[in-house]
Amino acid sequence: MKIVRYEHLNETAYGSLLADGVVERLSGSPFSGAVSVTNDRVALSQVKLLAPVERPRIFGAGFNYVAHIKETGWEVPELPMLFVKPESALIGPNENIIYPKGATNVHYEAELVVVIGRRARRIAEESALEYVLGYTCGNDVSDRSIQAKEMKFGCLFAGKAFDTFAPIGPAIATDLDPSNLRVVGRLNGEVKQNGSTSDLLFSVPKLVSYMSSFMTLEPGDIIMSGTPSGIGPIKPGDRFEVEIEGDQVTR
Repeated sequence: MKIVRYEHLNETAYGSLLADGVVERLSGSPFSGAVSVTNDRVALSQVKLLAPVERPRIFGAGFNYVAHIKETGWEVPELPMLFVKPESALIGPNENIIYPKGATNVHYEAELVVVIGRRARRIAEESALEYVLGYTCGNDVSDRSIQAKEMKFGCLFAGKAFDTFAPIGPAIATDLDPSNLRVVGRLNGEVKQNGSTSDLLFSVPKLVSYMSSFMTLEPGDIIMSGTPSGIGPIKPGDRFEVEIEGDQVTR
C-alpha cells in the first residue's frame, strides 16, 4: 500500500494511493491502530498532498553511506551518527524550501526515510522491521557553513534545523525491502545522486534497533537514514527531486 495524507474540500485525511491515480480514503490514521479503506475516492489531481506524517519527531543519521563517507574524507563512525531536526523543518511534497537569509552553501541530501509504525523499545535487530510502517522520500537540507563550524566541536544541529529543511513524501510505501533500494537525487532534472541502500554503513534494522536501545520510538517518528554520494549545493529557484526505486518523488 502507498499511504498518503491529503487535503480535500477543507478536510485532511489519510488515503491509499492506487495505481490509476485515485486516492481511496482510509478510516482513521495508520498510526492509531487498524484502518480500513472506504468507498470515498477522489482523483489525485483534485487533492493537495501533505507531508505523510503529521508533526513527527525527526531523527537523522549522518555519514551512513560508505561512498558518502569516502567523498567527505571523514572517518568511518563506530556508532550511528545521529541528529534531530525540529518539527518546524517539516514540509510536504511540492512545498518550497525557504533559503536562509545570508546563507551561501546550502546542500541537498536525497534520503530513504523510515516511518515508525509501532512503539519500539529495546528491540532486536532481527525484529526491527516489524516496527516500521513503511518508507518515504526525504531531503535532508543542510547549511554546510554552519554545519562545518558545529562539527568542529562535536555538534550537529543548527545547520540542519532551519524551517523547511526536511521535505518528505509524498507516499509511505509499506511493502518495500529497505536492504537494496535505489536512491536517486535530481537537481533541475539532472541526476546528481544515484546510490543504493545496500551501501548503508548501518542498515535500517540496525538503526531502528540501536535507537530503541536508549529511547522509546513512537508511531509516526521518522528516521532519515543517510544520503548517498553526490551531495552538492542548491540555490533559490532550483528544483530538487528524490526518487526511490522509480516510484516516489518529493521536492
